[in-house]
Amino acid sequence: MNKQELISRIAKKSGMTKKDVETVINGFLDEVSAALSAGEKVQLIGFGTFEARKRSSRKGRNPQTGDVMHIPESTVPTFRAGSRLKQAVK
Repeated sequence: MNKQELISRIAKKSGMTKKDVETVINGFLDEVSAALSAGEKVQLIGFGTFEARKRSSRKGRNPQTGDVMHIPESTVPTFRAGSRLKQAVK
Protein backbone atom coordinates (compact mmCIF):
# COMPACT_ATOMS: atom_id res chain seq x y z
CA MET A 1 0.00 0.00 0.00
CA ASN A 2 1.34 3.41 -0.87
CA LYS A 3 0.48 6.80 0.66
CA GLN A 4 -2.36 7.57 -1.76
CA GLU A 5 -3.99 4.18 -1.15
CA LEU A 6 -3.74 4.76 2.60
CA ILE A 7 -5.36 8.19 2.23
CA SER A 8 -8.20 6.70 0.16
CA ARG A 9 -8.88 3.92 2.67
CA ILE A 10 -8.90 6.26 5.65
CA ALA A 11 -11.14 8.76 3.83
CA LYS A 12 -13.59 5.99 2.99
CA LYS A 13 -13.71 4.67 6.58
CA SER A 14 -13.85 8.06 8.28
CA GLY A 15 -16.13 9.95 5.89
CA MET A 16 -13.54 12.73 5.64
CA THR A 17 -12.37 14.13 2.33
CA LYS A 18 -9.15 12.83 0.83
CA LYS A 19 -7.67 16.32 1.06
CA ASP A 20 -8.37 16.51 4.82
CA VAL A 21 -6.95 13.03 5.41
CA GLU A 22 -3.83 13.92 3.42
CA THR A 23 -3.37 17.05 5.55
CA VAL A 24 -3.63 14.98 8.74
CA ILE A 25 -1.21 12.30 7.51
CA ASN A 26 1.32 14.88 6.31
CA GLY A 27 1.04 16.67 9.66
CA PHE A 28 1.63 13.40 11.51
CA LEU A 29 4.69 12.56 9.41
CA ASP A 30 6.11 16.08 9.82
CA GLU A 31 5.68 15.97 13.61
CA VAL A 32 7.26 12.51 13.94
CA SER A 33 10.20 13.66 11.79
CA ALA A 34 10.62 16.84 13.83
CA ALA A 35 10.49 14.92 17.12
CA LEU A 36 13.09 12.40 15.95
CA SER A 37 15.34 15.20 14.70
CA ALA A 38 15.12 16.80 18.15
CA GLY A 39 16.13 13.52 19.79
CA GLU A 40 12.66 12.79 21.17
CA LYS A 41 10.85 9.46 21.18
CA VAL A 42 7.32 9.10 19.73
CA GLN A 43 5.35 6.38 21.49
CA LEU A 44 1.93 5.23 20.29
CA ILE A 45 0.74 2.76 22.93
CA GLY A 46 -0.16 -0.59 21.37
CA PHE A 47 1.11 0.42 17.92
CA GLY A 48 4.81 1.08 18.45
CA THR A 49 7.63 3.46 19.19
CA PHE A 50 9.64 5.62 16.82
CA GLU A 51 13.06 6.78 18.02
CA ALA A 52 16.43 7.92 16.74
CA ARG A 53 19.42 5.78 17.71
CA LYS A 54 23.14 6.32 17.34
CA ARG A 55 24.92 3.76 15.20
CA SER A 56 28.57 3.63 16.16
CA SER A 57 31.37 3.84 13.63
CA ARG A 58 32.60 0.56 12.23
CA LYS A 59 34.70 -1.02 9.53
CA GLY A 60 33.07 -2.29 6.38
CA ARG A 61 34.09 -3.72 3.06
CA ASN A 62 33.60 -2.30 -0.41
CA PRO A 63 31.77 -5.15 -2.19
CA GLN A 64 33.30 -4.30 -5.58
CA THR A 65 36.95 -4.08 -4.56
CA GLY A 66 37.03 -5.87 -1.22
CA ASP A 67 38.88 -2.93 0.35
CA VAL A 68 38.31 -2.25 4.04
CA MET A 69 36.69 1.13 4.65
CA HIS A 70 35.64 3.20 7.65
CA ILE A 71 31.89 3.80 8.09
CA PRO A 72 31.34 6.88 10.29
CA GLU A 73 28.96 7.13 13.24
CA SER A 74 25.40 8.05 12.28
CA THR A 75 21.95 8.57 13.75
CA VAL A 76 19.20 6.39 12.27
CA PRO A 77 15.44 6.27 12.81
CA THR A 78 14.07 3.03 14.26
CA PHE A 79 10.63 1.58 14.90
CA ARG A 80 9.77 -0.99 17.54
CA ALA A 81 6.32 -2.60 17.11
CA GLY A 82 3.87 -2.56 20.01
CA SER A 83 1.93 -5.51 21.39
CA ARG A 84 -1.35 -4.88 19.51
CA LEU A 85 0.47 -4.48 16.19
CA LYS A 86 2.40 -7.70 16.79
CA GLN A 87 -0.84 -9.56 17.56
CA ALA A 88 -2.57 -8.15 14.48
CA VAL A 89 0.24 -9.33 12.21
CA LYS A 90 0.39 -12.89 13.64
